[in-house]
Amino acid sequence: MADLLTVQHLSAGYGAATVLGDVSITVPEGQSLALLGRNGMGKTTLINAIVGVNRRRAGTIHLAGKDITKLRPEQRAHAGIGWVPQERNIFKSLTVEENMTAIARKGPWTTARVYQMFPRLAERRTNMGNQLSGGEQQMLAVGRALVLNPTLMLLDEPTEGLAPIIVQELLAALAQIVREEGLSTIIVEQHAQKVLQIAHQAVILERGAVVWSGPAATLSADAATLEHYLGVTGARAA
Repeated sequence: MADLLTVQHLSAGYGAATVLGDVSITVPEGQSLALLGRNGMGKTTLINAIVGVNRRRAGTIHLAGKDITKLRPEQRAHAGIGWVPQERNIFKSLTVEENMTAIARKGPWTTARVYQMFPRLAERRTNMGNQLSGGEQQMLAVGRALVLNPTLMLLDEPTEGLAPIIVQELLAALAQIVREEGLSTIIVEQHAQKVLQIAHQAVILERGAVVWSGPAATLSADAATLEHYLGVTGARAA
């Protein structure tokens, strides 16, 4: 299986501060990577470096064999990167439908398919973005990324701050995207055990460096590693 994303010896940060040092990861075509670690360990910095919105100091990033290291963020989006940031970045003055149709590109993911996945959005298609709950805004952020029809989707803390019932709904949708649709993804998530049931591979960052990398199922069963790096007790706890 060919690698879709290859990040090699990446160093990145903000201003004069270096957060990541010599990070290398790969994401094979059709697979997903759970990007884990305690708060402040570099997960969002790595996502932002792949998107191109922070300062790269060293290393390379290849997508589908193409060197995108020096491309601007909008060029990386055109190359196939879809991004769901922590801030969601929906257009709050546009309706749900307008949020998606304004940026949609041709491909298998259409507005109609997003509505099938998130019936709540279909019910609120004429609502403005600022009239949605936090969970609905997150669903819309995921939908907006999907209708771009990316080859790689990056999700940064997609369930943060959401009610448990919305978390379950969103994780079920992500499981469909990853396991049934085969869309390559990187998911940053605090619910480690839950995302490990979705992902194929996992990486743990500690102080801006990769300290564990391997199959998600292996990490899910490794209680000692989960507790040591993530503070998680119980290898398959809900």
